[in-house]
Amino acid sequence: MLNIKKLQDIMRNDAGVNGDAQRMEQIAWILFLKLYDYYEEQWCAKKQMENGEYHSIIPSHLRWSAWVLNTKDGEKEGDRDKGMSGNDLLDFVNNELFPTLKSLPTDQSTPLHQSIVRKVFEDLNNYMKDGFLLRDVINEIDSSLVIHNRVDFKELSKIYESFLKTLQSAGNAGEFYTPRAVTDFVIEFLAPEIGDTIADLACGTGGFLISASHFLDSKCHSTQEREILDSSFYGVEKKSLPYLLCATNFLINGMENPNLKHENAFKFSSFDELEDKEKFDYIVMNPPYGGSEKKADITNFPKEFKSTETADLFMALITERLSHRGQAAVVLPDGFLFGQDNAKLNLKKRLLNEFNLYLILRLPKSVFAPYTSIPTNILFFKRDENGTQESYFYRLDMPEGMKSFGKTKQMKKEHFAPFLQWWRGDREALQDEGGNFKANAYTKAQLESRDYNFDLCGFVSEEEEILDPLELMAQVQSTREKLNATLEGIMSEIQAIIKDNA
Repeated sequence: MLNIKKLQDIMRNDAGVNGDAQRMEQIAWILFLKLYDYYEEQWCAKKQMENGEYHSIIPSHLRWSAWVLNTKDGEKEGDRDKGMSGNDLLDFVNNELFPTLKSLPTDQSTPLHQSIVRKVFEDLNNYMKDGFLLRDVINEIDSSLVIHNRVDFKELSKIYESFLKTLQSAGNAGEFYTPRAVTDFVIEFLAPEIGDTIADLACGTGGFLISASHFLDSKCHSTQEREILDSSFYGVEKKSLPYLLCATNFLINGMENPNLKHENAFKFSSFDELEDKEKFDYIVMNPPYGGSEKKADITNFPKEFKSTETADLFMALITERLSHRGQAAVVLPDGFLFGQDNAKLNLKKRLLNEFNLYLILRLPKSVFAPYTSIPTNILFFKRDENGTQESYFYRLDMPEGMKSFGKTKQMKKEHFAPFLQWWRGDREALQDEGGNFKANAYTKAQLESRDYNFDLCGFVSEEEEILDPLELMAQVQSTREKLNATLEGIMSEIQAIIKDNA
């Protein structure tokens, strides 16, 4: 089976590949073509059974099975070592394969499972400069990844998930990966049904959508339900690396026909335009925090939701893209809970007045370590014309005996068990040894009386506790955010007074 470490070790000898993120991209585009070739064989066989003919979007000489084992003059060889290599291979990949795949002809009638090829490659590059090492990587993937049927994908899925986990320590790329424990928990908690549409508007490597696919797959009992399921998922990702990783992840997990957009979710000319866009029954997201968006994109949001914080913009977008019975689960940093700036205040007012914000689950600080130790929360809300009557807050503490999660100690789904036991029980208020609430319910009036500060049932820092550097930095950042939020609130009030008296 595929040995990711062996592939990475080969690429470490290549002068053109720098860092884990580029190595991941290099492995992923080769893996994508290998997997896509397998699927094309299946689609071709299916068409033949239906007395039809399958037409690949990839020119025949550029399909994996056509060039990987071919010699320079195109003669088919059984020995992989006799395939194109060195400068011949580099010339083929850089000057024929990539340019052609980047410009494949597509239009609105092109099937999703074919148009995705161009979307995957249009912003990619081959980083390797040594054609012999590139041949070694291709040979390793081709020889070690032998797929006979869908059962073979199960083991590959585990390997690929471990591969994606390395994003957490690959610099800023960590923002594209959400631990599987979190995505699986969220989907199982929401429990969507066959026929529900499920979206992630900044889907990264596709974790939430894949968890949803696995959850619903067990509920499929007919070909008709399978066809419905295949068209249930919608993802958007604007950056090329996560888009590639996501598309490959979908193929590995049996999602053949994903509605996966390679674009900016904020691509609209006005907020009113969203009224006519597709609505979704479930939106599950871990949006990027503190991102930098183009001013032109921010100006398309109404005044009450304009913000330099990307997570705030996504929250405004989510509230517009939910169906009349839609539900959402969104991972957000602590700053959203206590923030007093204009956008956060208006978003929280909207959640209380137009939605039922029924649960805020406060996650342990190190869930996303080593990428970040910023404290995060999952907000669960659904459309409700009656608004929020009562919101439950629950602080999910670290498992007993563990100080923090990290690269070697990942969060597991069973770590959510204390919360689930409480949620499925009487949901009584809980206090820790220091008398601080760990779980409690608050009415809409109580939340409003706090000036929409939702910083409740949070983690209490111990003054004498010696924190590791990452946790200490996160604590300093959290404190700074609270001070900034307070200052922004005061400045907003002063500006309002000045305008009123001008």
